[in-house]
Amino acid sequence: MGEIKLTAESIQFIALFENMTRANVQDCIAEEERLIYVIKQGDMGLAIGHNGEHINRVKKTLERPIELVEYSNDPVTFIKNAFGPVSVSSVHIVNKNSKRLAYVEVPNKEKGLAIGRSGKNIDKVKTLARRHHDIDDVILQ
Repeated sequence: MGEIKLTAESIQFIALFENMTRANVQDCIAEEERLIYVIKQGDMGLAIGHNGEHINRVKKTLERPIELVEYSNDPVTFIKNAFGPVSVSSVHIVNKNSKRLAYVEVPNKEKGLAIGRSGKNIDKVKTLARRHHDIDDVILQ
């Protein structure tokens, strides 16, 4: 597992989220335009709530968009989870030149969604893969 350093702000966001949803949070990345929570495996239902009531209440309280990613000990599953609604065909993790790389295959029609506006979706996946599974880079194919 990579090194996860939480800021005081992230710790406050985690405490608020856990209090409002009763879901366990493993990580929180606070960006200017959004919050990204890594939810303990199996707690995604608690985090979202019936008809999205938990997540919507947190969004309303924080007045920020929130993205949830379910944690997995398996780096392949974790990367698939991090891509969210994008259908990931395959993930291959290789060691090359003393770096750990993840090659991710997505359908051509979903590449734009996988990258996101200004690369924000692929950047999120790269950051999470680095923090949680020591993967140096994520490459779309």
